[in-house]
Amino acid sequence: MTGSARDAKVVLRLEGITKRFGALTANGEVSLDLKQGEILALLGENGAGKTTLMNILFGHYVADEGRVLVDRNGGGLLELEPGSPHAALEAGIGMVHQHFALAENLSALDNILLGTEKLAALTSAHAPARRKLEALMAHSGLNVPLDARISRLSVGEKQRVEILKALYRDARVLVLDEPTAVLTPQESETLFRTLKTLAEGGLGIIFISHKLAEVMASSHRVAVLRGGCKVADLSTAECSQRKLAELMVGHEIVETIRTTGTPGGSLFVLKGVSAGEGRDALHDVDLDLKSGEILGIAGVSGNGQTMLARVISGLEPLSAGTVMLDGRSLTHASARKMIDSGLARIPEDRHHDGIVGAMSVSENLAIEAIRKPENQRFGLLRFSAMRERARKLIEAYDIRCQSEDSPARLLSGGNIQKIVLARTLETVPKVVLAAQPSRGLDVGATSEVHRRLLAARSRGAGVILISEDLDELMRLSDRIAVIHRGRLSAAEPAETLDRSALGLRMAGHSGEEAA
Repeated sequence: MTGSARDAKVVLRLEGITKRFGALTANGEVSLDLKQGEILALLGENGAGKTTLMNILFGHYVADEGRVLVDRNGGGLLELEPGSPHAALEAGIGMVHQHFALAENLSALDNILLGTEKLAALTSAHAPARRKLEALMAHSGLNVPLDARISRLSVGEKQRVEILKALYRDARVLVLDEPTAVLTPQESETLFRTLKTLAEGGLGIIFISHKLAEVMASSHRVAVLRGGCKVADLSTAECSQRKLAELMVGHEIVETIRTTGTPGGSLFVLKGVSAGEGRDALHDVDLDLKSGEILGIAGVSGNGQTMLARVISGLEPLSAGTVMLDGRSLTHASARKMIDSGLARIPEDRHHDGIVGAMSVSENLAIEAIRKPENQRFGLLRFSAMRERARKLIEAYDIRCQSEDSPARLLSGGNIQKIVLARTLETVPKVVLAAQPSRGLDVGATSEVHRRLLAARSRGAGVILISEDLDELMRLSDRIAVIHRGRLSAAEPAETLDRSALGLRMAGHSGEEAA
C-alpha cells in the first residue's frame, strides 16, 4: 500500500462485535477497520467466526454487543442499522458469496438490475443502466456479455456479474467470500488484478480466503480470527505463509509431503463411459486407477466432475461403457453394491450428501455400515456400541464436538469433513473417491485431510482426487487428468505438469496449446 493509502480515511469500522449462539461465542469483542483503497484479507480456521462477522456486517445477523460504522459518501462514520441487508446495500456495502446468487435463466444485465428498479415503474432503465455498466467495465476490466444468459457464462464471468452487481449499486466496500474457490489460475490472476484496480480507485475490499499464497500476493493487510477473537492484525509485508498458518491454528503446521511411490496394477477402470445429459454429462470417459496411487482430476466447476463422482459412486446409470473394480464388473451396480465392493466416498457437498444433520455424530459415523453386526443385532440398533466406536473415532480424528450425541448440523465444516473422513477411511477401502475434500477448509483441517489420503495410498488403496484446487492436486497426485465439457484427458505424471499448463487445459486448450 502506498503512503497516501496508509493515511486514507476509514470507510468501515467494526467496534467490539460480540455474537453468541447459546453457549457458543462465535465472535468475541472483534474490532476491525477498513480504509479506502485497502485490500484486507480475513483469515481463520473453520468455525473461527469469519462468516458470522461478515453476516453481521451485511445485516443477516444482529450482534449481541458492538456496532458497525460506515462512511456514507464521505460524510464521516455513521452507525449502520443492525439486521438490515437493505441498510447495508444503501450504505454502499456489497457482498459476493462463494456460491453465486444469480438467476440462470436471465441475462447478465437483468441479474444486475434485479432489486434496483421500482415495481411501479412504467419504463425500464435498461438503456441508462447499460451505459453505466459499460463505463464500469471499461474502468475495471470486468467485461461480460450483458445480453448473454447466465447459464451460458463461464464461472469467471458469473463472478464478474456478481461484482458488477455491487459496483452498479455504488458500493464503497466490497466483501468476497472465497473468491477463487472455483476459478482457474488464470481467472484468479485476472480477478486479483481487477481488485487491485478497484482498490486504486478508492474501493475498500475484504476477502475471505484459505489460500495463503493469494493472500500474500494480493492483500495490503491481514486480520486473523481464532476461536471467535481477533488474534492478529498486521501488514502483509510483515507476514509469511508459515506465520499466518500458525496464527490461524495456534500451533505449527506439519506440511504433508507426497513421497515417490510404486503403483500396482489396475484397480478401478472406466472404459468408454457416457452418462447424464446437458452441460454436466460425461462423454466416452476412460479412467484407469492403479493401487497405491492418487489420480488427480482437474477441472473448472461444471465440466462433468459431479457426474463423474456420481458414476463412480453408483448413483448414476450409464448410457454406455463399463465399470470394473478389482477385476469385477460393476457396470450396473448400486451405491450399496459399490460400498460393499470396497469403494469409500468423500462427497463434494459434505452438508447435503455427507451427513444427516439431525442425526448425532455417532449415528453419522455408523450410517454406511448400519447393517453390520457391530451396529445392529436382530434388526435392533446397538446404540451403546455405536457410541463407543464414535468416541474412539472422535479422538483419533480430532472431531471437535460436545459429545458423540451432538447433532452433526451444529459442527463446523471442517469437523463435518472429519466425520466423513473417519466413516470413509476406517473401513479400509480399496478405492477412495475424494471429491473436493478440502473445499472451504482451513489450513489445519486441510493438512489433516491430505495426511489421511496419503496414508490410504501408502497402504495400497487407490485414490481418485477430484479437486478444483491446483495446489492440492500438484501436492498429492501421482498422475493428473483434466476434465473439460464432460471429456477426460489422458492422465500424465504430476511431475511433468505445471500450474499454468493445467489451468489452460482446464479452460479448454489442447495439450499442444498449453505447452
